[in-house]
Amino acid sequence: MKIRKSYKFYAAHRNQEIDGKCWNIHGHRYGIDVVFDVVQSPGSSISILFEDFDAKVEPFLKNHYDHALLLDRADPLAPHLQRFGEEEGRELKIKWFDAPTSAENLAAVLFDEIDGMGFDVNRIEVKETDSSVVTYQAAPPF
Repeated sequence: MKIRKSYKFYAAHRNQEIDGKCWNIHGHRYGIDVVFDVVQSPGSSISILFEDFDAKVEPFLKNHYDHALLLDRADPLAPHLQRFGEEEGRELKIKWFDAPTSAENLAAVLFDEIDGMGFDVNRIEVKETDSSVVTYQAAPPF
C-alpha cells in the first residue's frame, strides 16, 4: 500500500553553476509530496496513522528548511555569508548541500533524510513552482 503526504516550506537558494535568474539568490514556496510504502498489519484496518508521518517530517522541515537559505558548500558566497553571520553575532539559517541546490538535488537529499527517519519512502516529488516538479524515486531492488 502507498500513502502520500504533502508538505510545504519556504526557502531561498541559488545555483552558482548556471547563468541567468537562478544564479541570483531567490526564493520559492516548495511543495513536497512524499509517497511512503506501508504494510497493513493482518487483522487491522489501518497501516499507520497520517499523524505518525507528520510528527517527524513537519518539525524536521520546519527546523532545517523553512525560511532557510539552501546553499552548496562550494558556492563562492558561502564563506562570505558565514563570516557575515559571525560578524553580526547571529547565525544565518543555512541548509548546507554538497552539490548545487537544484530541485533535483533537493529531491535526492530530502528522499534520503525522510527515508532515514525510519519510513520506507517510495518516491518524493519536489514542486519548485506550480508548474515545475521533480520526481526522485527509490532504486529498484536487484
